[in-house]
Amino acid sequence: MFMNKKFNAAIDRAHALTDFNIHNNIHKQDEFQKQIILADESLSKDGKSEAIRELTKIYDSNKVVFNNGTRRVCENCNQKCLATLYCEFCVRNYLKVNFSNWTSENDDIDNLIQECQMKTIRPGGIVEWIPYSNLKNINYLTKGGCSEIYTAKMIHGRYDEWDSKEQQLKRFGNHNVILKRLENVESANKRWFEEVTSHLNISNKWSDAIVKCFGLTQDPLNGDYMLVMNKLDIDLRKYLQQNHNQLTWKERIQIATDIILALLRIHNENAIHRDLHSGNILFKSGLFNISDLGFCGPADRPLKSIYGNLPYIAPEVIAGKETTFKSDIYSIAMLMWEISSGQPPFINYEHDYYLAMKIIEGIRPKIVPGIPIEYKNLLIQCWDANPLNRPDVKTLLDKIREINLYYQNTNSNESTKLEENDTRSEMNNLENHTSSSKLFTSKVHQFENLPEPRNATEEEQQGIN
Repeated sequence: MFMNKKFNAAIDRAHALTDFNIHNNIHKQDEFQKQIILADESLSKDGKSEAIRELTKIYDSNKVVFNNGTRRVCENCNQKCLATLYCEFCVRNYLKVNFSNWTSENDDIDNLIQECQMKTIRPGGIVEWIPYSNLKNINYLTKGGCSEIYTAKMIHGRYDEWDSKEQQLKRFGNHNVILKRLENVESANKRWFEEVTSHLNISNKWSDAIVKCFGLTQDPLNGDYMLVMNKLDIDLRKYLQQNHNQLTWKERIQIATDIILALLRIHNENAIHRDLHSGNILFKSGLFNISDLGFCGPADRPLKSIYGNLPYIAPEVIAGKETTFKSDIYSIAMLMWEISSGQPPFINYEHDYYLAMKIIEGIRPKIVPGIPIEYKNLLIQCWDANPLNRPDVKTLLDKIREINLYYQNTNSNESTKLEENDTRSEMNNLENHTSSSKLFTSKVHQFENLPEPRNATEEEQQGIN
């Protein structure tokens, strides 16, 4: 497939220039974005054709997701389908016929995967049982929170396209993947299986926003189940460390927009992420995706404990209250701050009771110089100690899109980069602290007898290091 930086930039630009108040449905958005591509002088004729096809894939997927659009009669099954490059009914029926050709030898896992397959939106978003023998070059990568992470090559790769002539799914070819070991599955309850199913469905329904999950496999040596996921290039934390000095505000706001759109997809599915931080925001092909949805914390996490990366956890959750949609919004505020500063929040603090108390008392990271006022105001609203004062994700997306549209349409260099001296100072500070492992992982925390969260006074906030 034709893919390069110019291609990705053109697709990104078409999305960013879309005014969602004017182009207020998927049909208008598709038409506008294709016109932007056709007028893009950076693309060759072949590049434009491939970009149009990519947008058609997105449009097909959106029509099926929202059950909205002109239907056509499929020449094979005679059902009225919405997609144009494939028939969603033929794809699901093909998968159903193949149920008898595979098994995980665990009825619960089989049922989980079959349920996901019957909700397939497009050929490139299919969940499977993946035999361990189909995975080669398996190498340990890191310990991510409560899970071991491996890299591997998936032989033959994932499903990618529907062949209408042969009436079968075609595979992508050998594909680099990530394996995430799911520990303590034997103690998992019904809720765990519901969360897994939710994650698999959401990640493949919204693959423009959530890291794709291709399915599950099982390590024959110990019987551990493993999640098989798309391998992306880099996480947000490392991306900011490497590119902070070069990033313009136009680019920073686009990153924030990508992440907030991804969270909208999650919240619209009535799901809460619970562990958003810059280590599980991943980048590839011009887009930032959210990962680790539904797998936040060990299956046997103790009662009255919380799980996460402490600087990103909402104060009410630290204080023992339930995680809500607004808790994710607080985490977004910390990500917005990190995007502006280039470094993780509370980088000088241990992730301990002292930091938990500071967050409860309303202490927040210092706002960096040169930040656009609209972005700053939105960020501050999102990290308010009172969840009711934080915007919901739809309101947040509308506001960040307005800011993004302004920056995409302006050629002004005003506020495009952080002050050089401020940037150098911040990056030196970052380099002095990033070796500490405390910055990179989520873990189980247990705090007791914490007071009610509040906002700090200006004097208290000015005392932060």
